[in-house]
Amino acid sequence: MKLGIINSAFGQAGVDTATGLAHISRIGFDCVDIFTEAYGISAEEKRIVANTCLKYRLPVTSLVVVAAGLIDFNDPVRDFHVTRCKAFIDLAHEWGAKNILLVLGEYIWQREVIPPQAQWAWAIETCRTLGDYADKKNVDIALELEPFRLSLLNSVEKMAAFVDECGHPRVRANIDISHLVLADTMPSDLVKLKGKAIHVHISDCDGKVHGDLPPGRGIVKFEPYLQAIKELKIDGTVAIELEYSPDPSRIVEWVEEAYNQTNRLMQLSGLRG
Repeated sequence: MKLGIINSAFGQAGVDTATGLAHISRIGFDCVDIFTEAYGISAEEKRIVANTCLKYRLPVTSLVVVAAGLIDFNDPVRDFHVTRCKAFIDLAHEWGAKNILLVLGEYIWQREVIPPQAQWAWAIETCRTLGDYADKKNVDIALELEPFRLSLLNSVEKMAAFVDECGHPRVRANIDISHLVLADTMPSDLVKLKGKAIHVHISDCDGKVHGDLPPGRGIVKFEPYLQAIKELKIDGTVAIELEYSPDPSRIVEWVEEAYNQTNRLMQLSGLRG
């Protein structure tokens, strides 16, 4: 698998897009995932990403999109977010990315008032629609497993069931290692995503709350998860996800630390290549 990073690590520290991408290339990453807003992105920003990635031979693998409106109970809201996600698919195609990383969000009102089965059904419907559109663009959709109590996809079992019910070859799963730990998921459970997972996120946490720390800064024992991922034979990317560095002025060192630790872990497991 390739080793990448979501460029939001630099963006959240106030580093401009081109400079962040230059750092990502220099540090040694194979590729990059882009965090942006495809619905209304400027032509100039598109050119910056395309030209900078071309300059540094840094392929774009994935575009991250949070679209909780895909499971909203209002038809116009769902329709808007389908349109918005199509813009991400178009941009992924333009930049040569393999997938969009899609976060579906959470059940509203504590799974009361609106039947949770209805929100699940809306998610299936909108993801099938997006899958059909993505197929025309040769782009996949990787669904994020979020460990929060009310998240629609908050366990390996629910992710596998959703992908199966959706039944679309373009709609698959993302594996986030720290999310699995927070969801009390064992490495052996990942076998349930055999043939269903296409992308991986890696970060550390304290075992209690969402962290997105460099590996080694928390309590996650990565080796068993990486071995389980290796056995899935995913032809994809392990992307480091870092959020909100405690010292933005030292973001380069923060990313370098994450790269070195992740590269070491992937090399030990024979996963990088």
